[in-house]
Amino acid sequence: MAAPVGRVGAWVLMACCLFPAIPGLAAPPATTGFDPDRALQESQASLGRTLSGYEFRDASLRPLTLSEFRGRPLLINLVYTSCAFACPLVIETLADSIDIARDAVGGDSFQVLTVGFDTRMDTPERMREFAANHGIRDDGWRFASAEPETIARLSKDLGFLFVPSAKGFDHIAQTTVVDADGVIYRQVYGAMFDPPFLVEPLKDLVFGRESVPTSYEGLINRIRLFCTIYDPWSGRYRFDYSPFIGIAVGVGALGTLGFVVARGWLRHHRRRPRT
Repeated sequence: MAAPVGRVGAWVLMACCLFPAIPGLAAPPATTGFDPDRALQESQASLGRTLSGYEFRDASLRPLTLSEFRGRPLLINLVYTSCAFACPLVIETLADSIDIARDAVGGDSFQVLTVGFDTRMDTPERMREFAANHGIRDDGWRFASAEPETIARLSKDLGFLFVPSAKGFDHIAQTTVVDADGVIYRQVYGAMFDPPFLVEPLKDLVFGRESVPTSYEGLINRIRLFCTIYDPWSGRYRFDYSPFIGIAVGVGALGTLGFVVARGWLRHHRRRPRT
């Protein structure tokens, strides 16, 4: 499930900082304006692309490579820490959805990586402060910094366009869903979005929507895929037993019908005169 896009929607989805950058930090020089239509085209063109190797430094100054995330689905997004409005909102919305997703598909079934794209300011220390300021305490969520060359390659592969402006940067609010092999599977747009926009593609990848169940585990995953549904009243996912109840009722009805037919047939044959 992907958020709808379009000319009007693009401006709604664009994550422009609406307030000035943090005092004391020099804003990047203004360049040509941000083109939301082109940003959406580039973002959608990245679907199906395999991410190559990148090297980062995490918030604890340790080396980190993208290959370390292979084997499980990955959520990856780019932010800049001096953003006063949109990027913090993206992180807080993402945190709420991740909490719901871990409950729905399994606590350690996917990973999350947030990278600071403002290489002048987004140091590992700033990324650590950014995570702490927004209450991120998820062990499976890493915050990282990178060199300008890495950010240039990564943003191109993700289809993530950003443009310096007098207020900081203009960019689309984008969270990318990557499969266990490093292939971009889905883009989730908006600084605010409902949890199913993120959880449904994760369900596809974790439970294997496209796979054919060939084992007991595969069969259980297929059941979890179709029976784990979003409850808008509680804002959480739950396991829906109604399909099994419907099957049981149907089997019971067929059994009752079969019993009635069989009993009628036996009575009919018992009453037939012998010749």
